[in-house]
Amino acid sequence: MSLIPDAASATSLAPAQGAAPLSASGASDFEMFLKMLTAQIRNQDPLEPMESADYAVQLATFSGVEQQVKTNDLLAGLAAGLGQGGLGQAAGWVGREVRAPLTAAFDGTPLALEFETRAGADAGVLVVSDAEGREVARHDTGAGPQRFDWGGTDAQGAPLPLGRYGFAIVSRSGGEEIGRDVVETYGLVREVRLGAEGAVLRLDGGGEVPMAAVSALRAAS
Repeated sequence: MSLIPDAASATSLAPAQGAAPLSASGASDFEMFLKMLTAQIRNQDPLEPMESADYAVQLATFSGVEQQVKTNDLLAGLAAGLGQGGLGQAAGWVGREVRAPLTAAFDGTPLALEFETRAGADAGVLVVSDAEGREVARHDTGAGPQRFDWGGTDAQGAPLPLGRYGFAIVSRSGGEEIGRDVVETYGLVREVRLGAEGAVLRLDGGGEVPMAAVSALRAAS
């Protein structure tokens, strides 16, 4: 007959002195497991007792689950710490300008746009949209790296109202469109807050952009 651990021996399986203390919920779960194990020992069939190896398997399984819970808690704490670190880093960006795929505020001063058509293009078209995403203007451009000073006019040169506008560059080859890309613009950072995905920058005029989407940073002009 194999040896069957009694309640006293089961209790001896609790964490040794000097080990890291369990959390309140972890200690409660471990105590409940020991009570269940002790009840199982007391109520087993004396003619067909469980092998001691089966108890060892149960203990190992419980220990593995407990360690996984602790690991998840540690990872959650680490992620929260990294998020706070990102917030502290981005705090220094307040009052500076960032470049990202966002709408730009047009206040009557021409916007200096920089973009590049896709490889293989022989021409480009700058598409301008208003804050609601409606197309309001198109301007022909050359191929390759381009700098375009948009003065707030439509394709016929008529002035457009002040406000926020988005830009995209359409790459063309042989008269056919081969790709469309958002033109990144600069915005002034007014506030930094912590969102679900990390630090989020609130820009002048009310726009927002994730810190991870920023491709350039410069002093405010």
